[in-house]
Amino acid sequence: MGKISRRKLLTTGLLAAAGATGLGVAAKLADYYGLIPPDSGVLYGAGETLDYAADRLFGRHALAREFAPSQISKDPYANPLPPLGAEFQRLAERGFADWRLAVDGMVARPGSFSLAEIKSFPRSTQTTMIGCEEGWTYIAEWSGPPLARILSLVGALPQARYVVYRSFQPKWWDSIDIDEALHPQTLLTVGMNGGGLPVAFGGPLRLRVPRQMGYKSVKFLTQLTVTDNIKRFGKGLGSDPPERGYSWYGGI
Repeated sequence: MGKISRRKLLTTGLLAAAGATGLGVAAKLADYYGLIPPDSGVLYGAGETLDYAADRLFGRHALAREFAPSQISKDPYANPLPPLGAEFQRLAERGFADWRLAVDGMVARPGSFSLAEIKSFPRSTQTTMIGCEEGWTYIAEWSGPPLARILSLVGALPQARYVVYRSFQPKWWDSIDIDEALHPQTLLTVGMNGGGLPVAFGGPLRLRVPRQMGYKSVKFLTQLTVTDNIKRFGKGLGSDPPERGYSWYGGI
């Protein structure tokens, strides 16, 4: 049975259980498999739980669609940026030589990496679509080392369940589960369309999560925290977006 049909089968089964005996039954099934998203009790509720559960049971190794170079968008859309401040300007003037990515939490070897170090690691390249919940999309080539490389270097502990990541912009933070973090298409992006990563698109360092909506690909990445308990971050919903009305899981 193919991935899509298996996912439909699970979702249909859970929905049938929900319809027949209440959403609590479906939630219990998802909870049994450890598939409850951290914001399951808010706006998107059971629907997001069902979608997340189906993806993780039957699609955790699925790949985001990749496109041909000829399909790269000629004029990709860059969201307007808020003022980044004097410290960011100082870093930019030095070519981001002082930019650091700190890694802490449930790791054997906490530490930090310079941009030069990250650029020296073996890179992956993908041509994927990024889409915003506001309706726009574009296709671009992204390059950088897989996040899994960094997690291997710091020794992420076996009981880790999530990676929380933060931006130079303090209010921008998010998290993904460990399956998404270790997925080969999840990149620490340092390049775009054959060149460096422009500031307008999150340079010098952006987490690229192509299997989820664009807001999961946080710009200006500065910190990773590996954890087994997402509830102690922010309001316990897993990231900033659900605190503003979006879902934590942005699967596409």
